Amino acid sequence: MPRDTPYLQVADEIRARVLAGEWAVGDKLPSRARFAEEYGVGQSVAQRAMERLIIEGILEGRAGSGTYVRKARERRRMIRSRIHREGGGSPFRSALKDQGSAGTWECNSRARIPATEDIAARLAIEPGDFCVMTHYEFLADGQPAQLATSWEPMAITGGTDVLLPEMGPRGKIGVVARMRSIGVEISTAIEMPRPARATREQANFLGISVGDLVTQLERIYFDSEGRPVETADIIVPDIRWEIAYEIEVDDSRF
Repeated sequence: MPRDTPYLQVADEIRARVLAGEWAVGDKLPSRARFAEEYGVGQSVAQRAMERLIIEGILEGRAGSGTYVRKARERRRMIRSRIHREGGGSPFRSALKDQGSAGTWECNSRARIPATEDIAARLAIEPGDFCVMTHYEFLADGQPAQLATSWEPMAITGGTDVLLPEMGPRGKIGVVARMRSIGVEISTAIEMPRPARATREQANFLGISVGDLVTQLERIYFDSEGRPVETADIIVPDIRWEIAYEIEVDDSRF
């Protein structure tokens, strides 16, 4: 993408100099005033550029001291698994627990949302049929990790105590366990990853820039009869996470 925003241009220049070894890990960088003078921009532009590199994990700010080159932030692995772990609850929380991290989230559900043509096609319902839509903001060790929006047909959950996914006696236990509690056995899922660019809303939550690369996962859960019972769009920032799939191997097939 064209880097026509001044602070992004400055960030690109400073990043390139750090990666070229002009400053080593632990070195203190020049002040924002010096960078502003060097690049012919205002100090606020230089400050935004340095804040951008702090978000990326290239620099770190130390209160009352200045800005330093930090050890490169590791790109963590997000494991997507179809293997059920007893007592694991939410797949997001289970995956992070396996890595010694804590997964939490905030969400907001709305009922009686008419399905768009795209969502209706995924769920094998008619456009305009009512769904429950839930927007999630996921955190890993308190830091933004991913976003998701889920749709469930009210024809399946309406009139039950699992209508709202995160509320009631069976809230926060994950789609599979919730559906099982009302007699719906989820047996398969498909997940389609696609590259995308962050929108402003996504970037604001994830702490990245508008247009940065993200992975968009389109997920659909199916019951034992092949009926779609839930679909979701999941947004993962590429700069922080690589996605890996864990697949159970059946020895009889090999």
